[in-house]
Amino acid sequence: MKSKIVYAVSAFFIFIIMLVMFNSCNERIDAGYEGILVKLYGSDKGVQDVSLVTGRVWYNPLTEDVHEFPTYVQTINYQAFTVNAKDGSVFTVDPTLSFKVKDGHSPIIFKKYRKDIKEITETTLFNYIKDAFRIEFNKYTTDSIISNREKFEFAIQSNMGNLLDKEGFLLEQMTSGIQYPETITQAINAKNAAVQQAMRVENELKIAQAEARKLIVQAEAEAKANELRKMSLNPLLIQQQFIEKWDGKTPIYGNAPAFFKSVN
Repeated sequence: MKSKIVYAVSAFFIFIIMLVMFNSCNERIDAGYEGILVKLYGSDKGVQDVSLVTGRVWYNPLTEDVHEFPTYVQTINYQAFTVNAKDGSVFTVDPTLSFKVKDGHSPIIFKKYRKDIKEITETTLFNYIKDAFRIEFNKYTTDSIISNREKFEFAIQSNMGNLLDKEGFLLEQMTSGIQYPETITQAINAKNAAVQQAMRVENELKIAQAEARKLIVQAEAEAKANELRKMSLNPLLIQQQFIEKWDGKTPIYGNAPAFFKSVN
């Protein structure tokens, strides 16, 4: 009876060990990832030439390891850093990078860096970005950066794209988030304020000129109307208007209107 119990317990532990080994000897590579098989020991130590496709991968956990590299587009918002322009001005760069691993290049990338994609993104690619900005900033003065902002941004993105392509990555998009030095920002704001003030003064001058022309036209019209009224008045017309407005009562002061001339 004891031997049967020992046999059953042993079989149970063997089953548990086999189950653990079974679970630890395979890895499922999900869609959107590439799996790479790494030889930890022996003459074949390194990365196999062919990257593993999606699916379940079987390997020996004692001598091999499996890593997953995402092949979908990743967007990383890096920490801001400062860069000096050619004339010494200090700019702040707050870059955002969108990229992906080129299909089939995961083994090459891992073989070169011996790091997973997260560590490569946070260290290696960040250093590439800082170097790309430093190199380009050293070509431009502060004024030329402001006046050639589009050309400057395109040059950095183009250089970064070429560099990533050589390393097995595809650059989808990169924004620099450049912030001008405080003195430059103040100068730009002052210039914009001066331009707006000049426009406001010009508009006020145009309004004043329009108002002046309006008054002149009104004055000319009034003078012309008075001249016409003056020319149209004569004694008979004045007498007729007086008669039309008289109420027939003898005025207390002054003379009564004379309707007819006295006859001698």
